[in-house]
Amino acid sequence: MVVPKFVATERSFVSAVSLWHSGTILEIQWMADVTKAGLTRAGVTKAGVDEARVAMREIFPETPLQMNEHLSRRYGAEIWLKREDLSPVRSYKIRGAFNFLRKAIASGAKGKTFVCASAGNHAQGFAFVCRHFEVPGVVFMPVTTPQQKIDKTRMFGGPFITIRLIGDIFDQCYAAARAHVEEIGGVMVPPFDDADIIEGQATVAAELLEQLPDDVTPDLVILPVGGGGLSSGTTGYLRDIVARDDFLFTEPEGAPSLKKSLEAGEPITLAKLDNFVDGAAVARIGDLNFEALKGFSPDQVLLVPENAICVTITEMLNVEGVVLEPAGALSITALEMLGREKLAGKTVVCVVSGGNFDFERLPDVKERAMRYSGVKKYFVLRLAQRPGALRDFLNLLGPEDDIARFEYLKKSARNFGSILIGIETARPENFASLLERFDAAGMGYQDITENEILANLVI
Repeated sequence: MVVPKFVATERSFVSAVSLWHSGTILEIQWMADVTKAGLTRAGVTKAGVDEARVAMREIFPETPLQMNEHLSRRYGAEIWLKREDLSPVRSYKIRGAFNFLRKAIASGAKGKTFVCASAGNHAQGFAFVCRHFEVPGVVFMPVTTPQQKIDKTRMFGGPFITIRLIGDIFDQCYAAARAHVEEIGGVMVPPFDDADIIEGQATVAAELLEQLPDDVTPDLVILPVGGGGLSSGTTGYLRDIVARDDFLFTEPEGAPSLKKSLEAGEPITLAKLDNFVDGAAVARIGDLNFEALKGFSPDQVLLVPENAICVTITEMLNVEGVVLEPAGALSITALEMLGREKLAGKTVVCVVSGGNFDFERLPDVKERAMRYSGVKKYFVLRLAQRPGALRDFLNLLGPEDDIARFEYLKKSARNFGSILIGIETARPENFASLLERFDAAGMGYQDITENEILANLVI
């Protein structure tokens, strides 16, 4: 589907720069300089992206763009999912790594050793590509990297990959990787802050344009953001090649590197980082990536609570049978943040960035999801130390209430004892009536569900 021009109607609700004015339909031609040079704002070219896209078919087919009926019904919209979780390494990272190595080898680096520092998807994409090109690669990972990620990286790379575990944190690991490159005269393959990496990630945009039906034009494209490789490449291709400005960026609340940088007008390093959404928890957005994204408004960056992401992960697994990693669930979670009122009647594309989920994390994800949904709470109760007191408490529970955790230590020298109790219920509103019964019975209690310090200690 070749798109030399683009028709926009009055529908944009997130974009800081609207494509319409007073309801008048506008026909937007390519900018003259873009038409002549094919340049995008990410510093790559349409020709380069299209070449990379064709070359990628050597190792994997296009990832599908699927309209999701469940989400479309919920929001009264057409919700399309670009399924990067269905790539050979279950993330889009294979694209940038492939494009980088392809161009490096073509430039004479075939005999060199390639090096990357990563504990996640970049390492796996890198390993897969090294095996394809039959070039040696060294992956530096922190010592704290889960064994599952180490094993998958080794599986993808086979005999062409060496894994080195160095340092307790990523910064130490990265420094060791850089030192190794200098020592051996190797080639460092960055995760996002590089023009060839950005060009490779931009193939996501080229594919989805071809995959959309000819009569379908997205009102909104929702992109997850970590270091900025995917977002800078995709927006550069879509915005400047087909004049798109309807983008929403999503970041975890605990890792708002793009939003804070846009507010500051320059890339900044976050002083504090929540690593729960490990695929998007980046302390500083890439310099090239920020340069490509700096024209966007901070209002176009939506911060998504980590626990809300857990709700999406569990729902997509239970309802759709789709396994998503936390970063891969960012764009879908943004739909819930926007709500049906803003989405109804719209056509929305969500880029699902990855599905490398370690199922050892599932209990924690389920716990977070239930607490965020309001169907599970934790309390510290004061219970009289007398026969029958526990039975009196149990009689206060409703028919849809269940005890998920109970810890009690009787202290003979006191008239009252403390109980840590976790209660699950079928519907959030059940807790209001339960607390009314607690109050009526004179039950002393403290809700510690949202107390971060206590929750981390006892939950």
